[in-house]
Amino acid sequence: MDEFRGKVISNDDLVQFRQQLARYEDHQLETFYKYFREDLLYIIESLDTQSILRELNFRNLISPEYYQSIKKQCGASAFAEMLLEDIHTSGRDAVLGFWESLYVLQNEHPHPNLLGALDELIETGAVLEQTITLDRNGPDLPADLKACRLQHKQNLLKKTENLVEHRAPGLTTESQSFSITERYLDLIVVSSQHFRSRPQHELIATGGIHEHYLQRAQSNLERISPNRLFRWCHRKRCVPQAVLVSGVPGVGKTTLMQKFVYDWANGNLYQRFAFVFFFKFRDLNKEELSLAQMIINEYPYLHSQLEGIFQNPAQLLFIFDGLDESKDQIDLEQEQLCTNPCSIQTVSVIVSSLVRQSLLPGCSVLITSRPTRLATVETSIFNRISEIMGFFPKEREKYFLHFFKDYTMAEKAFHYVRENGMLYTFCYIPSYCWIICTVLSMCFRAQRANSAQTVEFLPKTVTQLYASFLSNILANHCQAVSIDKNFLISIGRMAEYGVNSRILSFTKKDLAVYSVDASSHLATSFVMESGQPPHVSYSFLHLTIQEFMAALGHYLDYSPEGLQKALEEAKSKEDGRGEIFLRFISGLSDSSTRSLLKPYVGDLSAPAAKHVICFLQKSITTLQNPDNRKVLNVFACLAESRNKALVSSSIGSNKQFQFSEFYLAPLDCTVLAFILESCRETELLDLGTCFIQTEGLERISAALHTVRDLRLTNNNLRDEDVPCLYSILTHLQCRIQKFSLRNNGLTETSCLPMALAVSENTSLRDLDLSKNKLAGDDFYQLLEVLSAPTCRIERLALQEAKLTPEYTESFLSLTNNPNLVSLNISSNFFGNAGYPHIQKLILEHPSLREIKVGMNDFSEETERNLLQLQRRRPEVAIHL
Repeated sequence: MDEFRGKVISNDDLVQFRQQLARYEDHQLETFYKYFREDLLYIIESLDTQSILRELNFRNLISPEYYQSIKKQCGASAFAEMLLEDIHTSGRDAVLGFWESLYVLQNEHPHPNLLGALDELIETGAVLEQTITLDRNGPDLPADLKACRLQHKQNLLKKTENLVEHRAPGLTTESQSFSITERYLDLIVVSSQHFRSRPQHELIATGGIHEHYLQRAQSNLERISPNRLFRWCHRKRCVPQAVLVSGVPGVGKTTLMQKFVYDWANGNLYQRFAFVFFFKFRDLNKEELSLAQMIINEYPYLHSQLEGIFQNPAQLLFIFDGLDESKDQIDLEQEQLCTNPCSIQTVSVIVSSLVRQSLLPGCSVLITSRPTRLATVETSIFNRISEIMGFFPKEREKYFLHFFKDYTMAEKAFHYVRENGMLYTFCYIPSYCWIICTVLSMCFRAQRANSAQTVEFLPKTVTQLYASFLSNILANHCQAVSIDKNFLISIGRMAEYGVNSRILSFTKKDLAVYSVDASSHLATSFVMESGQPPHVSYSFLHLTIQEFMAALGHYLDYSPEGLQKALEEAKSKEDGRGEIFLRFISGLSDSSTRSLLKPYVGDLSAPAAKHVICFLQKSITTLQNPDNRKVLNVFACLAESRNKALVSSSIGSNKQFQFSEFYLAPLDCTVLAFILESCRETELLDLGTCFIQTEGLERISAALHTVRDLRLTNNNLRDEDVPCLYSILTHLQCRIQKFSLRNNGLTETSCLPMALAVSENTSLRDLDLSKNKLAGDDFYQLLEVLSAPTCRIERLALQEAKLTPEYTESFLSLTNNPNLVSLNISSNFFGNAGYPHIQKLILEHPSLREIKVGMNDFSEETERNLLQLQRRRPEVAIHL
């Protein structure tokens, strides 16, 4: 990507950089080391290890073999920690040589974090030490403002020191509070420059790219830790004053802001800001007010000091959380701006004026929002734009451990979810992790209470998960009062109104319109109340709960016209807003899923289920020249319905699935696995260039043995993925006849397990291993299996496999394979030395009918000799 490209470093540049480094004193280098330490660790982990060690070795700083063994034995993180610490303790020359090595590496490896750190050091080096000191100690303030700041920090510490966890229905009777230092887990924040209208629901879209980001993390993903949000931005060539942080609902935007404010108040982050003001858009009412009044409403004790506080805008940071939940339409491009903090204006004008620096010029602003809201907002006025990606796998596992507190139970829960692609997809979202942990804890308790209960009790689809979550809420309330079905219908209608209108925050008026009594005990299990009277707002615990209740409403109160309208509207939304709603409404068509709620609300509408099934069937049959995303959306609904008979009857004889050059997320792979299992026999599945990584392959592997022609071309599959491929090929019912692994990342390490797979498989006839680096000792073992008299392989491709002349003699053993008719060994490095053996192979192989041997560094004479062999064996087509 262009924005990640570094400059081409010349010798003059290097000399100039070296001179700049030489000017720093030892204490300055030590200050910079501490400041950049986290960045440097991430950079070392992300860059090519061989390249880093080569540069350091060139400067006589380290022994490459030692650190290679460290990485192999202890992993990338331990390697980075040890290397950096050793450089740090080796003295001034080592530190200077290390920075110089990184400077040279940007030519070959323009990783954005590397570019950012070097750029910050070069561009701000003259004042960097002062900046670091200011961030550590804060500005000098008059005595009255010092006392005021201390009071403000103490107030913010009380507000932010604890994380409040929602009630877990059936487990606790009230919300639980935990120290933020104890429960906070790092969220992945990455740079992001584009907020387009997304063709998918934002939770699905982000979940889909999550593992893709994980793969990219080692190449060109810029990671933004909280202490870098207001540091030098190499893209914009400035220290940012306006920063935007986006993230899907529940991913942790508010929690990240809470931790940010807590760390500032505790003296550990950005002390350059004398005062930080934290607001939630949902709590800012529609009435016009001034910035001064806005601050006083939230922090009344600052009243007498505001004039002094406003004197130094550069020392102020304003945080506005939840742009998408604003009651006002915030227009950051509006022409009307204000300059006076005491001027009465709308919230929109005040926020826009702060961001655009007409109000308190020099101040800093941090805003959070959902990505979908930002598709219609002018974001170019922000100096830094970033997106919270939520949890990566290690953090997900930690969350489960924190929730269950029992290692065995946490491992059991996480393993179950990790093995279930449907449930695992959204686990990057902390609030979703809370929902699934809550449900699984209930299931485990029920299993302990009834030892006869089996694992079948656990949810298998996302719809079952939410049905279980709701049943736990209702079971908890059933102990006190009977369930009011009309309340559930009302809250379902309000939820659907919110889904259709992009509303997450509801007013008292909204509740009144839909006859939802917010004071009822049951209501508090679904919605959270925020703000102070008279400006109180309500929101569902999570967007997905809102979408589930919207779907459930149609099964509680079935109207053929209403349901049909809802289905059509959800299907027609181009931004994917209706996708999860459709998946929930499809999932509830499954009788076993509906049965989870029967004890509390009675039978859910069977006619509604039939209506949805007919809709799904029609959706498949009316897909004319569809794009792959629409196909997968329908397939996802079918997977939630768990209706294999519907899949088989609807797809019919169309057993060819072409997804070539279409990005398949792990969830898509899970969905496809269900479709393939339902079809049982598929003629062709083309997954070439679908960016399938390890997790995606694991998700779909259970059904790949049912495919006759399987293409996994150009997916960057690695040696560690071969055990999965082995399990596919050795499945007892494997029917794969044609299998392409062309252009992946396989090496000689893959040869032995592939050899075992081929020897055990009875269906395979066509194998393409081209464009993989197979050369090595283990390749001979693969060739031995392919040469066996019992081998059934008829067509074999080993084009561009990095094979050299010494391998050509072994190819003669292929004459023992009586079934081989086509062999492609072109684009290797055989040269003239390999010609005698290739000649003998062509002349002596009894069944061979076609051989491709071009692009093998042959001389013109050797090529003529090869073509002349055609006369001696006219039945063999020789291609150069």
